[in-house]
Amino acid sequence: MPEAEVARRLHRTWATPRTLKDALSTVDHKIIGRRYIATAFVFLILGGLLALAMRLQLAAPEARIIGPDRYNQIFTMHGTTMMFLFAVPVMEAVGVFLVPLMIGTRNIAFPKLNAFSYWIYLAGGILLWVAFAVDVGPDVGWFAYVPLAGPEFSPGKRADIWAQMITFTEVSALAVSVELVATIFKQRAPGMSLDRIPVFVWAMLVTSFLVIMAMPAIMVASTTLILDRLVGTHFYNPAEGGDALLWQHLFWFFGHPEVYIIFLPAVGMVSTMIPTFSGRPIFGYLALVMALIATGILSFGLWVHHMFTTGLPRLGESFFTASSMSIAVPAGVQIFCWIATLWAGRPQMKAPLLFICGFIFTFVMGGMTGVMVASVPLDSQVHDTYFVVAHFHYVLIGGALFPLVAAIYYWLPKATGRMMSERLGRVVFGLIFVGFHGTFFPMHILGLMGMPRRVYTYQPEMGWGGINLFVSVSALVLAAGFLLFFIDVFRSARSGPLAGPNPWNAPTLEWATSSPPESYNFLRIPVVSSANPLWDDPDGPSVASGLNIDRRELLVTSVVEALPEARESSPTDSIWPLFAALATAILLIASIFTPWAVVWGALPVTLALICWFWPKGEPEDEA
Repeated sequence: MPEAEVARRLHRTWATPRTLKDALSTVDHKIIGRRYIATAFVFLILGGLLALAMRLQLAAPEARIIGPDRYNQIFTMHGTTMMFLFAVPVMEAVGVFLVPLMIGTRNIAFPKLNAFSYWIYLAGGILLWVAFAVDVGPDVGWFAYVPLAGPEFSPGKRADIWAQMITFTEVSALAVSVELVATIFKQRAPGMSLDRIPVFVWAMLVTSFLVIMAMPAIMVASTTLILDRLVGTHFYNPAEGGDALLWQHLFWFFGHPEVYIIFLPAVGMVSTMIPTFSGRPIFGYLALVMALIATGILSFGLWVHHMFTTGLPRLGESFFTASSMSIAVPAGVQIFCWIATLWAGRPQMKAPLLFICGFIFTFVMGGMTGVMVASVPLDSQVHDTYFVVAHFHYVLIGGALFPLVAAIYYWLPKATGRMMSERLGRVVFGLIFVGFHGTFFPMHILGLMGMPRRVYTYQPEMGWGGINLFVSVSALVLAAGFLLFFIDVFRSARSGPLAGPNPWNAPTLEWATSSPPESYNFLRIPVVSSANPLWDDPDGPSVASGLNIDRRELLVTSVVEALPEARESSPTDSIWPLFAALATAILLIASIFTPWAVVWGALPVTLALICWFWPKGEPEDEA
């Protein structure tokens, strides 16, 4: 059959029509991934504006720009937005968009669940920000420590809104993780054995398992907090046999793996981009993959280093000091592999590689202060000071945001078909790099000078005013860098130079299809014979045949060798994931006001799920 006819019929089978109903019903992983990324960046902008508001308040001693109550809401909203509504969702969103393209399949596994996950995430973000807009935003910190967040010290609905927002975002994250695990294990292109998977796909696989194992802890914590506040249980009330420290254990058992849930996808991005710009395969592929897995495992043995000042047994503290320092070993392996790849290749200093170099420099600095605060005596002195604020921003912005911006410059041409500006990219890098270090490095000094976190003002005689003013001015430079970055994104998406299928001469499969990809991703499913298929097969990889082109069908392959096993129908577009998300959102929000909402709210949720799963006579039902 002529390729034009195959393309026409595949487009008719897989395309999402341009109507409002179809836009709300789509299950195309690329459309949902783009929505996820765009929504997450909107939350980044909102969280960044809150950060600027805090810096404006702290630029001078005894400022009266923001009152204490609003300031408490602002720092809580900033942390909650950045961690739960930006950092974790945007990393998973990049995986939703790229993983099916990188492994050579036509859609993600469980695409209706994918659509549901986006709508439930959006509902959680809207809940949080509407509450803030009407002055009932949470004010208990992004970690909501009890007893401060309990019924005695936080009356009203502020803490309830925070706890319920957690439920929204974690349901979303768990759904995406299940989809990615199934997709990576069972939908890889024929021949893409485990030792040929791109490092970014490995990173998303490890991250997905971290989410599946860590997120239930915070869901249990937020649910028990709501029960304490609304039903009258006493999980965290010591007077009735509860334990306030239980909250910290549950929260940080999730909270520290969350740092690596954010960081590991960035490691995968860097490990995928460096070979392209150095012109050679990644050095130490096996070592990199094993370092990813080791980091994921070790991340579950670190959480108590957030609790060194709570009076834990000294033996326990020594164990967590050792584990906190040991996780630097796989990080060192990764950095060595990146430097060796660049050293052995011929690096092209394009904008993405500039951000990668900035990431390596910044993350090493953040890692060094991380080893410092793993020491109990030092941590006891700098705990809850700006030293810790500086450390985790170095790790999270340096370790995640720099690679993410590099990834946008690298992969946006695949999503839009147009290149971003190389000249503007260099200016953006300069502004962000200088603004970031000017903002956060002096915070180490402020912490050592004794400035505590989460204070809305300070006295002139403390001697912190000059450094705080410098930090606030540097924050404006950082904000200017991101403003220019967003201008470049919008400008290039509308009128940037055409990219072509593979503008970077990259080796991975996502560059074997058009830019932007068609609705069906690949005209024919590629067959992989090496870890760098586009370099090792200059004429393009060979292709597999046999999939039906008049119905949505995917190729299922074996877990280890990626040998073809079966043809599986893929669901068509459906409006029911949206209705199920709306019903779930109504149940969760109403339960903030009455526990009985769990009972009557279950009825519309059940109805929506019945309609979702009810057989409709489609090929999916027959598979």
